Parts: sequence; structure tokens; C-alpha cells
Amino acid sequence: MIVLVSNIGSTSFKFRVFDMRDERELARGGVERIGKDDAAVKVGGKTWSGRIADHGAAIDQALRMLPDPNLRLDAIGFKAVHGGPISGAVRVDEKVIATMTEFFDIAPAHNPPYVAAMKAFAARLPDVPQVAAFETAFHQTIPTSRTTYAVPWAWTQAGVRRYGFHGASHRYIAVRSAELLGRNDLRVISCHVGGSSSICAIQDGKSVANSFGTTPQSGLPHNNRVGDFDPYALLKAMPAFQMTFEQALAEMARSGGLLGISGVSNDHRDVEKAAAEGNERARLADAVLVEAVRHYVGAYLAILNGADLLVFTGGIGENAAEFRAKVCRDMDYAGIRIDPQRNRVRGHEATISADDSKVRIMTIPTNEELIVARQTRDVLTRNG
Repeated sequence: MIVLVSNIGSTSFKFRVFDMRDERELARGGVERIGKDDAAVKVGGKTWSGRIADHGAAIDQALRMLPDPNLRLDAIGFKAVHGGPISGAVRVDEKVIATMTEFFDIAPAHNPPYVAAMKAFAARLPDVPQVAAFETAFHQTIPTSRTTYAVPWAWTQAGVRRYGFHGASHRYIAVRSAELLGRNDLRVISCHVGGSSSICAIQDGKSVANSFGTTPQSGLPHNNRVGDFDPYALLKAMPAFQMTFEQALAEMARSGGLLGISGVSNDHRDVEKAAAEGNERARLADAVLVEAVRHYVGAYLAILNGADLLVFTGGIGENAAEFRAKVCRDMDYAGIRIDPQRNRVRGHEATISADDSKVRIMTIPTNEELIVARQTRDVLTRNG
């Protein structure tokens, strides 16, 4: 089975193609700046730049640039974000698209482009089945005591709860950790820190806590999303800046996070550079992110009664050595000690803990696309 896995952003389309007989990657590529005249397309070693009007045009251009023009796709898998009551990996149909559309309001950066891409693929490849692997699926094992908000019970019944996201990434870390350590009974704290960030507590390969809430706007500070926030603070911000409720939500979704604090960039690399050059707001942005990660790591040490493994993944987690060192400082009480020399690693699997660290610390590059490809294969094989 040849599976194309689609990872969609509001102005981007990234994909990988797998031959699921041996899970070999056949191709990968992406399109950036969709909707602009200077969109950039890269597939394998080929590049192209020009006008890409929408996700449909992005898909057309990417498919034309595949290394094998005769490649036949058997399935398309989507790393879908929010399906509300729909969880797990399911075949895309009208009900799935309708439900995702209902959740446009609380997943505005994710659901609309995914629905657009699903429709675009269906128009171009109508005979190729599609599977949506929702990021909430891995977190269905979290106890209700950790997913229930202290809101009026009618709200809870209406679906206001902690869902958890980044499920494909944390599932990959759970599977890969078990493979690397040869154990299925691990207590793992998975730190996916990048443009979008979350922490997950994993017990025996299952999610038991996740830092996200009802929406992907919550939890840790993100590149330009606020993360955890007291909603009553809007009573102060809205009149002060003459904003409507909708304008305030839009500001929190696009002008918060690292960008909002630093005023420099939503890219952690730029923030680190500015901080090193003496920019105090950039230093504060980095410190806020570090403290938020440490907060959840500490909470999850309590939930798991310690940890066997602390994993850093995601663009920042895999590559930012100084950030990892800051997160792990003064955690001797928990048996967490990082080795400064081993920590000088970027973008590949490595153990970075000191020899006397009771908790193993690792960098493990995530592979969300492979997880989605496996889920897509399983759904279609099961359903025939």
C-alpha cells in the first residue's frame, strides 16, 4: 500500500509518501506561502517558485513534481487535529468533514485548511480513500479526573473538556522509547517543543496526561499562541485596547506566545539569538517557555511517581541544547541530570543524561507522518 501523509497548515502543505510493505519513504516535499505570488515548492531535490492560489493548487504542483510520475497512491492520510466527538483514525466521509467544520471556531488555525485539503484531494483523486488520524486519539486513555474542567456540568456534557493534541508525535515517542529501551512498562515524559508545544505523561505506552486543553491554543506558550491563560483577563484587555471578543481571540492566536513576549519573532532561534545579544524581552520569552515546560515536567513526575525517561522532541526540543539544559537544571531531586557534552546534539537520537542520572534523558526526532501512515493502513485494511 502506497500512502501519502498530508500535514496541513494555514499557508503550508507538507507531505511524505510511504510504501507500507516495508515502511520505506518514497518521497517527501512541501509548499510554503500558499496564497502568495512567491510560494515555494520543494519535492525531493526539485524546487519551484511562483503563484500558488490555494491548497488545491499546492497539491497539483506537488503531485506534478513527484520523483516517479507514474506513482499510484492507494491512500491519503491526514494528521487531523480536532474532530470533537470523533476520535481515533477514521475514513473521511461527509460526516467527518461536517464535524470538523463545526469545530472551525475552536481550531481556526488547523481545521479549515485540513477540510480544504480533504476536498481538494477528493476532487483530484476521487478514487483514492482518505483517512483522518485525529491528534486527540492517543489521549483517550487519560483518566477523566485529568480531562474534566471545574465548569458547570452542562458544559462538560456539551464537550468542554481537555482533549489533548500532538497525539501522533507522543504516540511515536511512546513506541520508539519502548523499542530503544526494550521495555513496555516505561514511565516517559515526552516534551514536544516547537512552533506548537505540549508535554505528555506516558505510562506503559499510554497517554495519562497532556498539557493541551479543549483547543490547540492552550497549554504551553507556542510560537504565537498564548497557551494557558485566565479568560477573565479579557475583562481588562478588551476595554483597554478597544477590542471585541472576536478580535481578542484573534490576537491571542496570532500575536501571543514567543512573538507576543519578545516582540522579535515567533521563531525560537531568532528569540535565542536576540536574547544572547542582550534583548531583555527575548530573554523573558525564552524564560517563560522554559518555566512552563518545567512546570508540566514537575507535575507529571508526580503523576507518574517519577520517570524512567525524559524525551525532548519537536523543532526546539530536538535542536536547542541550551534550552534543554535550562529545563533540566536543579532537578537533582528527581534524579534528572543532563551531561553538558552529550547535550551538544542536534536533530538525531541520542542519550544526553549524565552517567549518574537516575532518569535517562534523550533527544528523539519525532515521526508523526509514519504513525499516521500506519493508522491509515490499519483503517483501510480493517475496513476492506
